[in-house]
Parts: sequence; C-alpha cells; structure tokens
Amino acid sequence: MTKRFWNLFKVSPIVLAATFFVANSALAGEVNEQVTNVGELSEAQDSNSMSQVTSVSQFSDVQPTDWAFQALQSLVERYGCIAGYPNSTYRGNRALTRYEFAAGLNACLDRVNELIATATADLVSKQDLATLQRLQEEFSAELATLRGRVDGLEARTAELEANQFSTTTKLVGEAIFNVSQAFGDTRALPSGSVAPRSDLNSNTAFGDRVRLNLYSSFTGKDQLQIRLTAGNIVSNAGVIGNAGVTGTGTNETRLGYDVGTADNSVSIDKINYAFNFSDAIRVKVDASGGELWENTYNFNPDFSSSGKGAISRYGRFSPIYRQGASGAGLTVSFNPNGPISLTGAYLAGNGATSNAANPAFNNGLFDGDNTIFGQLSFKPSKAFNIGLSYARTYQTAPTAGGGLFKGTGSAFANNPFVGARTESNNYGVEVNFQPSSKLTVGGWAGYTVADALDGSGRDADIFYWAATLGVKDFGREGNLLGLIFGQPPKVTDGSGGVTKESGTTYHAEALYRFQVSDNIAVTPGLLVIFNPENNDANDTQYVGTLRTTFTF
Repeated sequence: MTKRFWNLFKVSPIVLAATFFVANSALAGEVNEQVTNVGELSEAQDSNSMSQVTSVSQFSDVQPTDWAFQALQSLVERYGCIAGYPNSTYRGNRALTRYEFAAGLNACLDRVNELIATATADLVSKQDLATLQRLQEEFSAELATLRGRVDGLEARTAELEANQFSTTTKLVGEAIFNVSQAFGDTRALPSGSVAPRSDLNSNTAFGDRVRLNLYSSFTGKDQLQIRLTAGNIVSNAGVIGNAGVTGTGTNETRLGYDVGTADNSVSIDKINYAFNFSDAIRVKVDASGGELWENTYNFNPDFSSSGKGAISRYGRFSPIYRQGASGAGLTVSFNPNGPISLTGAYLAGNGATSNAANPAFNNGLFDGDNTIFGQLSFKPSKAFNIGLSYARTYQTAPTAGGGLFKGTGSAFANNPFVGARTESNNYGVEVNFQPSSKLTVGGWAGYTVADALDGSGRDADIFYWAATLGVKDFGREGNLLGLIFGQPPKVTDGSGGVTKESGTTYHAEALYRFQVSDNIAVTPGLLVIFNPENNDANDTQYVGTLRTTFTF
C-alpha cells in the first residue's frame, strides 16, 4: 500500500473501524470464492456469519493487553461498526485485502449514514466525513468491483436455490467399472477334503457397481444417510465354495467390492441417522446396513474404502469389524476426535437367516443374530494410532459364505460347526503408524473363540493377522502404492471333534491407485493366495483386476 493510504489511518478512528470490521467480513469471504453449489454456499454462510456486538468484552479472543484494544473499544461504543463470529471470537489477526477493506468501508459508510439520519450526526465529525470522502475516492474502483461481485453472487445464489435438488439433502455418487480374471491350476478344496480335484475354470469378467448416497442434515451437526446400490460384480466369476461349481472354490479370493446380486437390481441397502448427543458424544442409529467399519475408526484409512482402497475383501480392514455386518442397531462414540476415545455398539442381524425387523421366532432385535461391540482407541497423534477391539456375536445359522467373518477367510473358519447355533468372543488389536506424510504402515491381529450351542461341547479357536504398507503421492499427487500381506482367519485349535486346519493360507496383495483427476481413479492390482482354504495341497491362486472408480 502507498504511504498516502497508510496516512489515512492517522486521521480518523472510523478507518480503523472498517479495518477491524472487514477482518471478519462474511461478504468479503464469499466474494473471493467460487460458489459451485447450494451446499457449499450454505456452509460458507454458516461458517462466516457474524453478529453485531455492543461491547468489546463479548470477544473471547480480545484481551485488554492487546495493542488495538482501546481503539476497538472506542469504535464499538462510538460507531457500533464492529461484528464478530457466533462463537464470540473476533479473529483480528487475519490478513487484509483491498477488497476486504472496501467491504468494511462500505458497511461503515452505511452506519455513518444511519447515524446522520437518526439525528446523531454529532458523533461524526467534519474530519471523519472528509476522511470518508477521501476513502471513497481512493477505493472507488474496488467498491464498484465489489458491488458487481455481490450482484453476481446474488444472481448465482438465486439460480442455485431455484434449481437445487433439496435445501437439506445432497447427492454423492460412486460408480465402479471392474475387469477381473482368476488364475490357477485347480479349484481350492477345504482342509482335509477327499473330494476329487477339478480345474479352475474362470473367464475374464467385466462388471460394475453403482452407489448413490443421499445425505441430509437438519441441524448442521446431524446426518441422515440413505444409500441405493446396484451391481453385477460376483465373487470372481462364480466363486461358490461347493464342489463342481466353476470358480476358484474359496472366498479368500473375493474382491472388496463384489455384490450379492448379478443383475444390477437396485436396492436400498443402508439407512442410518447420526447426531451429536453432546460435544463429546456421537450417536448413530442404523435402521439397515449397519457396519462397524463405518461406525468406528478401523485403523486402515488408506485401504478401507471399497472404491479406492484395497482390491481384496480381506485387505480392507480387520475381520473383527465384519461382526454384525448389515445389521440394525445403535453405535455410541465417546470423545471420537480426542486422543482417547471409546465406542460401543449393538447390531442385530438383518439378513436371510435372521432379521431385526421380523417379529418371528429367532428374529427381531434381541432374539436373532446380534453383536455387542466395544473399542478403545488411542490416538495421541496423527503419526501413531492403536486400538483394542472386542465383539461378542451370536448367530442362529452360520454358513461358509456368511458365518463368523461374513465370508472372509476359509469356509471352515466361518462355519466350524456346520450351521449349528454359534456364539463367539472376538478380540482384536489394530495399529496405524505414519512416519511421514507420504508413508503409512499398519496392521491388525485377531483371535476368536467360538462355541457351538447345540449341546455337543464343540469349540474352535481362530487366528488371523495382516500388515499393510501405503506410499502416498507415488508418482503423482493423489496416487497410492499399496502392499498387503497376512494370514486370513484360520482354525488353529478346537475340541469336541473340531480340529485345526492342516495348512496356512497367506494373502499377498499389490495395488497402484492412479488418480486421473479429482473424480476418476484407476487401480490395477494383483491378489495372490498361497495355500487357499488353509490347505497345503491346494495350488496357489491369482486374481488380476483393473478397477476404475468414478465419484460425483
């Protein structure tokens, strides 16, 4: 700025009024940003909205020892030309642009005119008026530009409001195109199986999955989610686990984004409502599609997304978070953003064998399948996070594809008691370490004790673990190079006729997510399963994928 401009500050305190006022001007913030939709406009207005103050003591961040305290106090009492944020802050240390100064000057001019019109002209001296006249001349170009921008903003706002989808709801979509192919000599057989071996017959498959999320907020701190899903990506071109069916023969080769149908039929698979019970308590009510990996921190942020994370089902997060999947219930998080947080959840089954919405026997909210979950999270810094998790689960009729771990791991680990009612205690530890902004190292380990409730005295011990490595911005900003290695769920011991699985499956995965643009990501990946179904006699199996994800 010129020396002439700075000399104006020595003439009149009303110039300082414009300066102090504009440091918090919502108008200035809005005209310097491109508004692209009503949701962004609303957020900008909410975050920058201010209210007039009558005393400088109303500002929590202005102290009597501040260098500008006396000037600010005088301006508040004399001109009433100072506004603050709703949270009682002033934020006087912000940088000032000429456009912002013009906005504040315009507001103070209006205030002076008001004082003159209400017969309080004695508050405005001739010297003040002369200074204001000089300011008007000095900033005439900026004032004209500002008025033009305001007019344009008002026209844009009117257009958005007239054509907006909803005042409370926004639509967020994701579409996945996927090409995949499974390779190997023979289909996997369960540990100890004597069935004849058959060739692994798998074709190159091209599938899709589309999700449309409707997010609604009624208070600004709550969220109602309704999700519509359609797709035709099956488990690696026909993986079913029964002898004689084409495919790999094991759910351990499942992709992380396959779907339960193959006809692109549309369903509403998720309905929930979340709100703040207090500043430190977050509550989420799931009517359908409740999932622990979304309701609490899963310690694997780089790979947990089915659209942009790991390509495999097992590589997304610890299987303990699959307990109670797709259920209905309640999740409460205490101090979720603090260094120590606690999450508790109850999810009732919402599937084919048990349904929380069905009042029949072995169904309902408490008599059917259910999971009680708790997690203690330690997040002392962004660089190091560790969690301790526990889940107690009851299932009326487990299956190999939807049992203890919802089809993650071997068929025997998911259904060790061949469909008998099962109760399990699940323990997990998860860790995430970021030595730098570009590198993430993580992993998990879990132990499950399952008991059959048919009176036979059978039990099974199950163990699993994994380690992950993520290199962010590899080759380009937004890209991700990922490596995952681990052991999916395996029965390690048992009693009452339940024996451990003879071999050990090892899961190896490599992926590279290339961020083509803000809305398009292409991820080639390779999944290698050694000793599938925890059977050393099985041949190694491979799955190659090319996933393209569109977000809008």
